[in-house]
Amino acid sequence: MKIAIASGKGGTGKTTLSTNLASYLAEKQDVVLIDLDVEEPNSGLFIHNDGVVQSHPVTIEDKFKMVPEWIEDKCTFCGICQKVCNFHAVIQLGKMIMVFPELCHGCYACSELCPTDALPMIPKKMGELKHIKTGQLNFVESRLLIGEEQAVPLISQTHKYIDEHFDAETIKIFDSPPGTSCPVIEATKDADFVILITEPTPFGFHDLKLAVETMKELKKKFGVVVNRYGIGNDDVVDYCEKENVPLLAKVPNDRRITELYSKGKLVYKEVPEMGKELDKIIAYLSTLKDGGLA
Repeated sequence: MKIAIASGKGGTGKTTLSTNLASYLAEKQDVVLIDLDVEEPNSGLFIHNDGVVQSHPVTIEDKFKMVPEWIEDKCTFCGICQKVCNFHAVIQLGKMIMVFPELCHGCYACSELCPTDALPMIPKKMGELKHIKTGQLNFVESRLLIGEEQAVPLISQTHKYIDEHFDAETIKIFDSPPGTSCPVIEATKDADFVILITEPTPFGFHDLKLAVETMKELKKKFGVVVNRYGIGNDDVVDYCEKENVPLLAKVPNDRRITELYSKGKLVYKEVPEMGKELDKIIAYLSTLKDGGLA
């Protein structure tokens, strides 16, 4: 089962929920936690710091994307490459073709349509994937290189790595990027269930509605977890009831949780209320067809 944890905005608690849920489940069965927030992955801070992961890295892989390289001697300056590139990654300036790898989406159009093969595709490193394992918990983190602008290709390759290395019976928890843009869609498009975590504030409520509409557009099953419950108002709860959206759990607004988070520690081990809310989430997921949760 693939479970993606997402939200309409940053700072709502995706990583807190992802790391605690994965570690909690790993006490009973095999679990994979995947950090897909490749621009700023931080799940590892909580996994390493809490002593859960003690073994050295099992795998470190460089990840590449394919970009065109201009071969001047073959070029006839027909201009096709510039016309077919929708992302302005290839531009003709007089008798020169300029390639901007950061803008390239690797669609191969310029390379395939070049009549003289003057733009062959070459690999360019865009990030790194790290896989660590201890006990029943596997942790996979992908990190985009500084200066790289596209998260989607790295997220896509991370999904491919997970599919190749873990069978369908293994529970997979994806810590997704914030927002509702392309990286989020790439991170959640293959998920069996999406947990949207929000906070009971005007900003949280506004962006939750955007996330809900995105999941509906993707035709995904989803539910909502309210973090910092007790602040703000009940707009989120009322909205879920009105829209018939499953309200999976309410994580209390507790100073102890904030203090543990600031130290990079897992919450459920020291705050019983967190464990109770995780049990509610697990109980709901277990009701889904072939949920595979103990």
